[in-house]
Parts: sequence; structure tokens; C-alpha cells
Amino acid sequence: MASDIATKPVIAALAGRTQKSPPAWLMRQAGRYLPEYRTIRSGVETFLDLCFTPRLAAEVTLQPIRRFSFDAAILFSDILVVPHALGQAVSFETGEGPRLDPIVDGDAVGRLQDFDAGALSPVYETIERVKRELPSNVALLGFCGAPWTVATYMVAGRGGEEQRAARLFAYRDPAAFARLIDVLTAASAAYLVRQVKAGVDAVQIFDTWAGVLPPDQFRRWCVEPVQRIVTEVRSQVPDAPIIWFPRGAGPQAAHHLSDVAVNALGLDWTIDKAFVREHIQSRVTVQGNLDPLALLAGGDALDRAVDAVLEAFADGPFIFNLGHGILPETPIEHVERMLERVRGYGSSA
Repeated sequence: MASDIATKPVIAALAGRTQKSPPAWLMRQAGRYLPEYRTIRSGVETFLDLCFTPRLAAEVTLQPIRRFSFDAAILFSDILVVPHALGQAVSFETGEGPRLDPIVDGDAVGRLQDFDAGALSPVYETIERVKRELPSNVALLGFCGAPWTVATYMVAGRGGEEQRAARLFAYRDPAAFARLIDVLTAASAAYLVRQVKAGVDAVQIFDTWAGVLPPDQFRRWCVEPVQRIVTEVRSQVPDAPIIWFPRGAGPQAAHHLSDVAVNALGLDWTIDKAFVREHIQSRVTVQGNLDPLALLAGGDALDRAVDAVLEAFADGPFIFNLGHGILPETPIEHVERMLERVRGYGSSA
């Protein structure tokens, strides 16, 4: 780990180091906004085929590194490979997102298979392939979906308005919903451990739908499961760097930093920057938080938004990123413009 801190800027940031020019990567940086990705995607029948073909998944992971020289590559996969490995039918409809057989009650939870981390062996092979080709100064990030976010898709069978189906399930049958969360917590921890052992340098836990819950539910369904995942991963890989991204949780997440011992907190674009500096960055590394729509807009609006993020956070331990995934219609030249501004920050400050 010490050598990674010295040579990989993202790992140095996760260790709490402030750097003259902050490292940068983007959520969903391997994806549809890149023509080289679209070429590969057009040659496979389904999205999961792409995720589970290590040669192709490794190539897609590496594409944005070759084009933009980001400071981290993020494994090309999907959060829904975990329910797939639990025996739930998962598919992706073009232009409409994921489709799953809904988990509608406690009996359906009981029919899930035992999670076998080895069932996702193509993912670990992808990691090994990427590591062989990745520049020595570029970190490789693995990930999983947080139990709450993954459960919302498993219950509804798709995305939904404010994740209503999962919220109703949790209110009406909290014992059964807790069993589902327990299954996902154990599976997610095992999956992350295997990713780290396969070669990723750090992992991120995506809790995309954390922001729809009231405080007591946020603590029960988001904080406590992530805390258990972090504890389990660290019991097997004590120095594993972990990023938690509870989108929309805002100050709620800050209240629980002492409970969830992560290295960094991912920020969406809605949180107040002054609050972050005082209550979060003083305790852990922060990552974020450019609005993806500012990147899509480009021009002076993009410059102002980038500068605001840098001025707020670059004087502390910080990783530049978006506040959520890059939008598929984002022009490549906007990404180039953004990165030029980020990389020039240290020399002009």
C-alpha cells in the first residue's frame, strides 16, 4: 500500500494526502458517450454478455484511460451482477434500463440462492486483465451497489419513482426486508473481498438511492449494512481503501462518518460545499461533485462549475469527480475541457 500511495494519486488522496493538482476520474467513464465503447457494445447481444466477457470488459475499462489518462480506471460491470449471482433473473432492455423478476414478499426472498463469489469469476478475470495493461500510476477501482440500492431494483423489478416499491416493502414487512438486506450485505462484502484479492486498488460502494429515505430508515437500511460491509472487508483485507457514495443523503451521511469507517465520501452536486469543508473534509477525503449537467452544458458554465468545485475542495484531501455518472450524450470535447482545467489548477493556484 505504501508504494501505491507514492505512485498512484488516487490512492494517495484516499490515504488523506492533499495534492497540488487533485486526481480525477468519472463515474460511468467507460460507457455510451465514447464511440469506441459503442462499437464494442454493438458486437454483443446483451449488456450482461459484455460484462461477463473478460476480454471485452477489460477493453472497455481501459478505453477512457487511453483517451483521457484519468487517474483511476473503474471496473466495467454493473451493480446487478450480485442479484444475478443470487439467482434472480436480470436483463437489460435497450434504452429502458434493467429488468428483474420482482421480489414481492418474504417467500421470494427465501427462494434466492446462496451467494457464491466464485460465480462471478469473469469479473475477477477482467480485473486481472486490466491490471496487466494499466499504467503503473493509475489506480483500478472495483465496486458494488449498496444493499439498499440493489434491493430497490430487486423488489421493483426496475427503477421507479422514489423507489416506492422497496420503501413500501420495508414498511409493511420489515423483517422480510431485513432478510433481503442481510443477504445482500453478506454477498456484497464477499464480492468486494474477491475484487480486492483479484487486484483492485480500492473499492466504491454505490448507494444511488440513499437520498429517498428518512433519517431512521437511512440509518437502518443504508448506514448499518454499509458499516457491516466495511467491517467484513477490513477483517479480510485490513488496509483496503473504501469510498462510500450515498447519493442525495447530504448532511445525513456526515452524521454517520464515525459509524462507517470509510476512506472517502462521494458527494453529489446538491450538497452545500461549505458544509462539506467544515463537517466532512475535515474528517475524510471527499470525492465529487461536479453536476453532470454542467459537464453536458460545456462552455463558460462548465468552467465556472469546475472552478467552484476546485476552490471548495482542492486545498484538502480530494478526488475530482462528478456528482453522479456521466450522461451518455456528453460531448467528448467537454470532458477534455474539464480535465484541462482540473489539471491546470495546481500550476495556477
